[in-house]
Amino acid sequence: MAVVDVVNVAGDVVSQAELNDEIFNVPVKKSVLHQVVTAQLAAKRAGSASVKRRSDVRGSRHKLYRQKGTGRARKGDIKSPVLRGGGVIFGPDPRDFSKKVLKKVRKLALKMALSSKVQEEQLVVVDKIDLDEIKTKVFAGIMADLNTEKALIVTAEKDERLELSSRNVPGVKVLQAQGMNVYDILKYPKLVLLQPVLEGIEGRLG
Repeated sequence: MAVVDVVNVAGDVVSQAELNDEIFNVPVKKSVLHQVVTAQLAAKRAGSASVKRRSDVRGSRHKLYRQKGTGRARKGDIKSPVLRGGGVIFGPDPRDFSKKVLKKVRKLALKMALSSKVQEEQLVVVDKIDLDEIKTKVFAGIMADLNTEKALIVTAEKDERLELSSRNVPGVKVLQAQGMNVYDILKYPKLVLLQPVLEGIEGRLG
């Protein structure tokens, strides 16, 4: 198993932790990562764009005037698509953009994303981050000491002080372990894991 240094909020090494090779040392395939990330982004699309068809527009169904003898172009009812206020013929309908990805593929992609951070030496394991109060300045100082100005921070459980302190810091996101996903891991340059999260990851992906 690979070994990673565990640091404190000051950036000093306090211990070491072992990383499971089945999770943190998996061959990375861009095609698998692309498939999962594409599915994640597609699932976020609202797909709620819609127009009113001819049958949805309010108005009379009677012909506006007789077919012949007026010298004008022939017309149907007031809901005709060629008239202002009429129905739309080729507009969008509500649709579902989500793509189905096998569970084992999603699981494999998450392992690959974690492995890529280890291979690129962009994984930081912190023993704990305890904030006495909600203070953005204190949090920014911790991130500077860890040399992780832009990072995804994964916590074992909800930490309201940490989440609120980091909210106004650009390039930083705090996420609970159960919400960890491929897109966010790849999006941020560095991945910061609190030490208790490692056990949760092994239980989830092992």
